[in-house]
Amino acid sequence: MRKATFGERLRYAFDRSLSGGTVSLVGWLGLVSLSIVVIATGFLLITGIAPDAPEGQEPTVYTVAEAFWQSLMRSMDPGTLAGDTGWPFRVLMLIVTVGGIFIVSLLISVLSNGLQNKLEELRKGRSFVVEEGHTLILGWSSRVFLIISELVIANENQRRPRIVILADRDKVEMEDEIRAHVGDTKNTRVVCRSGNPIDLVDLEIVNPHAAKSIVILSPDETPDADSQVIKMILAMTNNPNRRAEPYHIVAEIRDEKNMEIAALVGKEEARLVLSSDVIARITVQTCRQVGLSVVYKELLDYDGDEIYFQEEPRLAGKTFGEALFAYEHCALMGLRFAAGGVKINPPMETVIASGDKLIAIAEDDDKVVFSGFPDVRIDEKAIRTAAENGAHTERFLILGWNKRGKIIVRELDNYVPAGSYLKIVADAPEVAHDLAEAVENLRNLSVESATGDTTSRKLLDALDLTSFDHIVILCYAERLDAQAADAKTMMTLLHLRDIEEKKGEAYSIVSEMIDVRNRALAEIAKADDFIVSDELTGLLLTQISENGELLDVFKDLFDADGSEIYLKPARNYVALDAEVNFYTVMEAARRRGEIAVGYRLERFADDAAKAYGVRVNPPKLEKIAFRPEDKIIVLAED
Repeated sequence: MRKATFGERLRYAFDRSLSGGTVSLVGWLGLVSLSIVVIATGFLLITGIAPDAPEGQEPTVYTVAEAFWQSLMRSMDPGTLAGDTGWPFRVLMLIVTVGGIFIVSLLISVLSNGLQNKLEELRKGRSFVVEEGHTLILGWSSRVFLIISELVIANENQRRPRIVILADRDKVEMEDEIRAHVGDTKNTRVVCRSGNPIDLVDLEIVNPHAAKSIVILSPDETPDADSQVIKMILAMTNNPNRRAEPYHIVAEIRDEKNMEIAALVGKEEARLVLSSDVIARITVQTCRQVGLSVVYKELLDYDGDEIYFQEEPRLAGKTFGEALFAYEHCALMGLRFAAGGVKINPPMETVIASGDKLIAIAEDDDKVVFSGFPDVRIDEKAIRTAAENGAHTERFLILGWNKRGKIIVRELDNYVPAGSYLKIVADAPEVAHDLAEAVENLRNLSVESATGDTTSRKLLDALDLTSFDHIVILCYAERLDAQAADAKTMMTLLHLRDIEEKKGEAYSIVSEMIDVRNRALAEIAKADDFIVSDELTGLLLTQISENGELLDVFKDLFDADGSEIYLKPARNYVALDAEVNFYTVMEAARRRGEIAVGYRLERFADDAAKAYGVRVNPPKLEKIAFRPEDKIIVLAED
């Protein structure tokens, strides 16, 4: 075996040192520069060379320090050479100056390249994030902009809030898109880093072990989106560097069949949102009640009223019905029991135990303030106890189809009375296969399907639209991209509104869209409600990332069992055209075993500036006169 020679080893060591980067190169240049100065200093001392002395003065004799200084100055500043006298001294200093110019030129080049490399490294987003207590977003999707916008609003009263994003995208591109879609982030700083959220090395860049909460986004238009999400959860929970305290992880799962394995991986640390199921349930509830989507948006976003938890020891031993009137600036909606579990609209006689938390709708957490039991004047004469109309069969028309369709069919069956009817018209061959699975255990709903182009005016004209109580337009989410699917929805909606206008008829229409940016365009067609998939999913993920307990609340609200949100005629609660305070409305609802949390004024149904007439958590003492078409927003079992 051939052994390396001493010269080869020396050259190898030199090559290794040069490959050390900018610092190594600067070190070598400094060493060469120092060598030139030291050699020149020694030469001056040995030869006694010095500038010519002025006439009548003694020749200059350099000390070691002075000789070193003179050599150093000429290596750094070529202009010093101009004042030298005596050719021997001039020649020596010229050599030193030329060496200095060469070294300085190389140094500038090395520093310039080093700075450029550092900027390129920063642009790639590979530097470590030192933030603590930040919200970490893993992955990238169209929902990221809405989530950032909502977190900015939620963080307005926080000190130095931070959002950190790790995605397999260019850092600068992410920052540019956020600036374009979100704009001013106020006091919240958004930090982007490029890397694969599944890669443990890349994950360490964003300091996940110091994060307050972790939001895992399902990637758009990816066939195995759920598997990517599950891997990201696994990268956190099974991380060899993980922290001892539990993580607060919120993740979106798209397919119900993947929920079990995701829960197994996430254990108690991951709150899982089954987005398709949530959207389907909200669609079902909304299609039967005009204006309900606005109520849900009010509860889910941070621009208005939200849901908070608070323990109030002074209410221990009181019934829930009594507690309803103990808060002037918020609306109670349920209890989180100290023993575990959430109950929306519990029985009014439920006794509040020590450690139980009240679930309240309020403008902010500091608005959930116990007001005591003031002597509130309730107008007994204005309270009405009229029985609600009995259940009647309902007829539904679904135009379009996606994978949420079969969930909608099953959920509708849980809400409608026996004998109700659903017709599905869609240009989607998978409808028959999906329905075969969905209709197996239906009890109250009969289903019929037909194939057709839902944007065809001829087809829509042929349908007996007035025979249906509710029309739902579903987007072709799986067959088309988001923009094309939303465009098809808008075309169908515009046709329906034109038919309505020309025939002088009125239809109750709920339209599903994917991209929230298309909602403004679609509103010209005046659908009664819009279900925007991206928006609702993003809002739900944001709310749960800020408070994990909210997942149980929303599960209860969206479930057909138990209490849900209903918009019921105001005439069934209070006298019409008579001014009453909201305490009176609450008392009328309490006597029915319901909780009144707001109202909808039909006269503002087309006014976006007034939230389409929806008012959640209104001032309790403010008086209002309801009209026959107005509704009370209540939490009730049916």
